[in-house]
Formats: sequence, C-alpha cells, structure tokens
Amino acid sequence: MNNRVWLSSPHMGEKEKEYVSEAFLTNWVAPLGPNVDIFERQLSDYLGVKGAVSLNSGTAALHLSLISIGIKPGDVVLCQSFTFAASAFPIVYMGANPVFIDSEQDTWNMDTVLLEKAIVESIEKGQKPAAIIVVHLYGMPAKMDSIVSISDKYQIPIIEDAAEALGSSYHNKKCGSFGDVSIVSFNGNKIITTSGGGALISNNEDWIQKTRHLSAQAKDAAPYYLHTQIGYNYRMSNICAGIGRGQMEVLQHRVARRREIFELYVKELGNIEGVSFQKENEASFSNRWLTTMLLDEEKFGIGMNDNIRIELEKCNIESRPLWKPLHQQPVFENCVRYINGVSDKLFSTGICLPSGSNNDNEVIDTVINQIKKVILK
Repeated sequence: MNNRVWLSSPHMGEKEKEYVSEAFLTNWVAPLGPNVDIFERQLSDYLGVKGAVSLNSGTAALHLSLISIGIKPGDVVLCQSFTFAASAFPIVYMGANPVFIDSEQDTWNMDTVLLEKAIVESIEKGQKPAAIIVVHLYGMPAKMDSIVSISDKYQIPIIEDAAEALGSSYHNKKCGSFGDVSIVSFNGNKIITTSGGGALISNNEDWIQKTRHLSAQAKDAAPYYLHTQIGYNYRMSNICAGIGRGQMEVLQHRVARRREIFELYVKELGNIEGVSFQKENEASFSNRWLTTMLLDEEKFGIGMNDNIRIELEKCNIESRPLWKPLHQQPVFENCVRYINGVSDKLFSTGICLPSGSNNDNEVIDTVINQIKKVILK
C-alpha cells in the first residue's frame, strides 16, 4: 500500500477552517478569544457540567486537576496502571507518590477490589490517599458506579481521565462528567483534535476559576504584572480552539464511524478461534477510539500480536501494542503497586488496529486481509 495507514490521524470537517479564518481576519491569533469561549461552552454543554477550561494538553489538565484538589508533596495518589504515562507524570510533578492499581478483566480499567484494598492498607499505615485517577481505556468506560461508591465511602476525590473517552457514556451519563474534576484530550490522535490540547472539566466553579487563573501565568489584577501564586503557560490558543469548535460539531459522526470500523473488524476477525475484542457491558457505550484485539497465546503462541504489527508495518500500516502498564515502566519501578496480572497479560497479547474515522471500508478491508494472512497461515 503506497499511502500510509495511520493508527488514528486527524479528521477535519467543514467548519474548522472557517473558524480559524475568522480568528485571522479579526486578528484573534493570541491566546484566548471568542473561539476559546465558544469551545468551552460547547464542551460544558455536551458533558452537562458547569465549566470547562481549554488548555494546551491533557497532561496540563491533569496537572491542574491535582493542584485544584490540593495535592501536596508526599501525598498518595492512586492511579490506574494500564494507561499512558501522562496519567501519572503530573503526580510526580506535584512531589506526590503514585500507587498503581491493576485492571479488572471486563473493561480493562481500574479493579475496584484492588482499589479498596489499596485504600484500606494506606489508611492502616496512617496515610489516607488524597486522590483516585481512573482512566477510560481506549474509550471503554470504567465501572464508575463502583468507583464513585468507593470514593464516597472513603471521601477521596476522583480525577477522571477521559482523555480517550470523549463521546463515551456509562449508564447514559457522559464520560468526563463523573469526576470531582475530569480531563479530556484533543491530541492529534484523539477522536477529535485541536492539533494539540486538552481541557479541565468540573462542576466546582471555584476550581474552574482557579484553573483559568493558574493556566494563564497566575497574573493578578493590577496595572503591572503582579503574581502572588506560581502560574503556568497552559492556555489553549484562539486558533486551536477554532479547530475544536468545528470538531465538536462532528463529534457524533466521528464516534459513529469509529464504532462502524470496530464492527468491521469484529465481523471479519471475531469468529476466528483465539481472537477477541474489548467488549461493552450493558451499562457502557464506548466511542471505540481505538479498536483493540487480543490473540490467545495457547492458540497462536507467544508474540503473535508483535508478528502482526511487524507484518502490517511492511505494508505501511501503523499499529501498536496495548499500553505497557505503568508498574512495568522503569521510571516507576520503585512505586507501590497492587497487581493481579490482568494488564500484564493484556499488554503481552494485545494490539491496537487502525481506527481513524477518515479510513474508508476499503482501507479497513486491506488491514483485515493482511491480518488474516498472518494468523491463518
């Protein structure tokens, strides 16, 4: 195949260019501006929350989430292990200590039994955890009813990492609206993009205002530059927010197409012995940000997922392993972890397949046929 097939590339609609052009024509090219205001309203209205602050990355949103809830050096923060490292890096920025919680088998997200065990044991040691960071992996909602119940029981705030889950829902409630504070990502590979960016979401209006202040270098009201707090250069530009405005208008179409692509993979590959896919339960609606496939080691032997990745790359098709669990990452080797083996197994047997909504059926068929050549030979 001559043209590269990407795992998940940006997919522009009709309006993005118009909103960006408006910014140029009115000279709103500096940070903040009308596009930012409208984009934030779109986000908060869509998610059904009181406020959203657009930022230059999802990582910045996580950092400011930790600041909002008052994380201090030495605090314990419980974090899902099966996720991208950016879910945990801001904990370290704060001088706090990440404790990693493994996944349960159904959704691949935070195991609630291990979560409660970690809380109880931490309290017994004299330090109640200060926050829980839960992730909706690949757009699949975590079991938020159980996680919220544990959060309420022990009075520990939830930071909801919905970076991969805009457009997903759990019991008809949008992912990104469960946390005491939540984040979404608009990185170039996400279901919608602002070229790079993220947002902090919350119903706590004080936290929203605090985030607006800190993300714009914490400039106090004065005729000169006055700073009584440490600030950050984290705000999203009016240009990027213009892209986001247009992307929000097509979000539901992008979700629908990603779900169609998932169904194409399942139809053609799901009946092959030893092949399985991430499943929704009755409470969940996934945006299917990435289609992920597991290869049973008893059927195919060890390393079939990597064999597929290598053969697809020969055809100029991008794929990648599932996330390497954070408890396996060298940078976190000394961190406390509660492990059951689920994420280790998923990492060793899984692969992410091209899922971008701008791929037509012919492209997906090509990927499927290449996979069949590998696993059926």
